[in-house]
Amino acid sequence: MIHQSHKKSWPVYLGTYESGELAQKVDHALKMLKACYVCPRDCGVNRLENKWAVCKSGRYAVVSSYFPHFGEEDCLRGWKGSGTIFFSHCNLKCVFCQNFDISQPASGPGGNGAGIEVDSIQLANMMLSLQEKGCHNINFVTPEHVVPQIVEALPIAIEKGLHLPLVYNTSAFDSLESLRLMDGLVDIYMPDFKFWDQEYARRYLKAVKYPEAAKAAIKEMHRQVGDLQFDGNGWAVRGLLVRHLIMPGMTKDSQKIFKFLVDEISPETFINVMDQYRPAHKVGGKSYQDINRSITQLELRQAYNVARELGLHRFDKKRFASVP
Repeated sequence: MIHQSHKKSWPVYLGTYESGELAQKVDHALKMLKACYVCPRDCGVNRLENKWAVCKSGRYAVVSSYFPHFGEEDCLRGWKGSGTIFFSHCNLKCVFCQNFDISQPASGPGGNGAGIEVDSIQLANMMLSLQEKGCHNINFVTPEHVVPQIVEALPIAIEKGLHLPLVYNTSAFDSLESLRLMDGLVDIYMPDFKFWDQEYARRYLKAVKYPEAAKAAIKEMHRQVGDLQFDGNGWAVRGLLVRHLIMPGMTKDSQKIFKFLVDEISPETFINVMDQYRPAHKVGGKSYQDINRSITQLELRQAYNVARELGLHRFDKKRFASVP
């Protein structure tokens, strides 16, 4: 049973635990690993036997680091930071990834990649450690390929006193099966909608299915948690927060994403229009000269103007205030 002192915050997963549904979710999560369909790649390998494919993750999650993060949106970091757990490896192969040493190390599970394999007890203890440091939430970064491992660790953490909201911080290349597994567990979804155009997705993410998967995923996220809500301190407690990274020369692609959010999600969607793109990883080579530059202030301003004209009006205020 959950300690009474923890019922004040009551994040959604505590009710799911009390009802017994979380135990059922753990069973289903582990079955997903047997012939893996955790993400839209549908690789079909038996990860319970520590086999792996695109995401290079086997039976256990690999964690590169975990710490109170003060670089997230103001509504997540608060005063004492967002309790981020950075998972190694990824189900995308973004050619411009700024964290490629973590997301795309050469080795697979148990190898020389950036991070350590952790079992469910170790992962639960990481969550509790971040809670003890005073973090405002537990923020799973790049969780798309390790949803079963997160679900498996959660009841252990709850039984030891976890009571912080959960943030699912994703590229949006998620399967609906995984997201339905997270229904009743996640308080805040934070997807990054990268590209609308399939050709961009094929060329830069190596995932032609990305746009359709992202659209379906964000619809499901919003169905579960709705528009972003805040407490009296201005901290996010539940809902959807969408990130979109502005890319060089792709303002029209951004416009289509903004229109989708207004028309098919909600004009109340809280969005962070990000300006921190810079050439990284493979972009310096001849194959990607078209994105071998930072974005211009004009491109950033155009993106914000288009978003507002289409009806979006809930922006990350600190970043929005800095737009010229």
